[in-house]
Amino acid sequence: MTHPITDTFRLALAQLNPTVGDIAGNAAKARSARAEAAAMDADMVLYSELFIAGYPPEDLVLKPAFIEACEAAVHDLAKDTADGGPAMLIGTPWRDEGGVYNAVCLLDEGRVVTTRYKVDLPNYGVFDEKRVFAAGGLPGPIQFRGLSLGVPICEDGWSDEVCECLMETGAEMLLSINGSPYWHEKTDLRLQVMVARVVETGLPLVYLNQICGQDELIFEGASFGLHADRSLAFQMPDFEESVVLTVWKKDSDAPWRCVEGPMEPLLDRAASDWNACVLGLRDYVEKNGFPGVVLGLSGGIDSAVCAAMAVDALGPDRVHCIMMPYRYTSSESLGDAAACAEALGVRYDIVPIAEPVEGFSEALGPLFSGRDPDVTEENIQSRTRGTLLMAVSNKFGSMVVTTGNKSEVSVGYATLYGDMNGGFNPVKDLYKTEVFKLAAWRNEFLPKGVLGPAGEVIPKNIITKVPTAELRENQTDQDSLPPYEVLDDILQCLVENEMPVNDIVARGHDRDLVHRVEHLLYIAEYKRRQAAPGVKVTRKHFGRDRRYPITNRFRDRNGATAKGPKATS
Repeated sequence: MTHPITDTFRLALAQLNPTVGDIAGNAAKARSARAEAAAMDADMVLYSELFIAGYPPEDLVLKPAFIEACEAAVHDLAKDTADGGPAMLIGTPWRDEGGVYNAVCLLDEGRVVTTRYKVDLPNYGVFDEKRVFAAGGLPGPIQFRGLSLGVPICEDGWSDEVCECLMETGAEMLLSINGSPYWHEKTDLRLQVMVARVVETGLPLVYLNQICGQDELIFEGASFGLHADRSLAFQMPDFEESVVLTVWKKDSDAPWRCVEGPMEPLLDRAASDWNACVLGLRDYVEKNGFPGVVLGLSGGIDSAVCAAMAVDALGPDRVHCIMMPYRYTSSESLGDAAACAEALGVRYDIVPIAEPVEGFSEALGPLFSGRDPDVTEENIQSRTRGTLLMAVSNKFGSMVVTTGNKSEVSVGYATLYGDMNGGFNPVKDLYKTEVFKLAAWRNEFLPKGVLGPAGEVIPKNIITKVPTAELRENQTDQDSLPPYEVLDDILQCLVENEMPVNDIVARGHDRDLVHRVEHLLYIAEYKRRQAAPGVKVTRKHFGRDRRYPITNRFRDRNGATAKGPKATS
């Protein structure tokens, strides 16, 4: 038998890792969390946005069979609450009067007691909810055992309208359920926005976020609570599944206040970015059923970092590294790749590519007669390596990890159907300078919960040597590109901040160089459309956040004197 809540509210928070479309699996997770909450004598368990479906479900919402399965799972869960234990406040798609809503359902006393629908459907950046959901009307609070609870759903808390409506209609506390994706510095932004809601309403607030990798998106958890005076009530960990109890007390007319709850430290930027890449790769591999991964280990920084992330995500036994040398591969690169593989404890094979590369050259000889070697021959090397990796993937089932960083992806310094081959890219949204910083960081720190070894897993020579693709004699990246410190600053201005060329030049950059980088950025769009998915860690992820046309003649030509180069593949 349940009892009215008067001065003590025991709220359990389920910061969990659901899988999109695994309705039965997500329901099982919900049941397990409720059992933990019952052992803690909780009154209610709070789950994240669209937990039953997994978030974001995208166009699965358009399938009637999917919605029916979600609703059936919720009704089945509701029966569990007939035992008098904790109620469940859980996110799910829900049909009502011909529309499908992003909903939260209160399950108690063996039934679905009530529902509330998301009002503000985001339609920017990574979000496209207006495509699949109907918008709810302004909600009133949910009545639960004598307690009046406002339940804004994710975006409903990012503007003042919904929370103020809940306050004005009698809510005593705000319970915000979320599917809020990660990018570095997002945690601080979330906190600022939620503090604003507390200031406006004068109500304490609980912010619950999921933790998972879903295709390109990462959700790091980091759930927290705020008192009505804006002070931090509790803080859950980031990048960890967790079910915790928070205990709230109320004295006379004063707001509810948390007297028991976790206060976990959050990771710094480097640790967060590393953990995001590892979580994204792990969940992509595990949730899609791959036995492991294979990647080309060149002796360069990008493949070494990707190998280390793969080992941290999956363990060394599930990572296969292959060095594929050609005549331009230096002994230094051979030694660095071998040392990296040994440090990580992975399987390491050497597959020379001279014979297939020269076979392609011989086959194409009559067609290329009278023409000097150029980037074509370089790309044949890269495409040969890509073909070999895909063959290993086909034969053994392992997924190919592709290793191009955001600097290279931005300016097209990658070969389509060559080094861009692969199923997933953990460093796709990291600029080259960030890759170097993370490599040095990983050598100093062992992230919590990873499966890789401690210590120097990326040989120092890989970090300190001049970057090169080794596709021709004595080649370096700076033969074709400006120094990465310069390139990355220009790219962040163009991509993250959409800055005009004049403003970028005012930062001290050469105008012709800025125009050249802008041109390369635009003409590489067709490559990015064909690239593997990869972890989002910045505000502007290619594919999810930045949607430029492939056919595009616009250039910011204020003061331009240089004509950009033609596209290459």
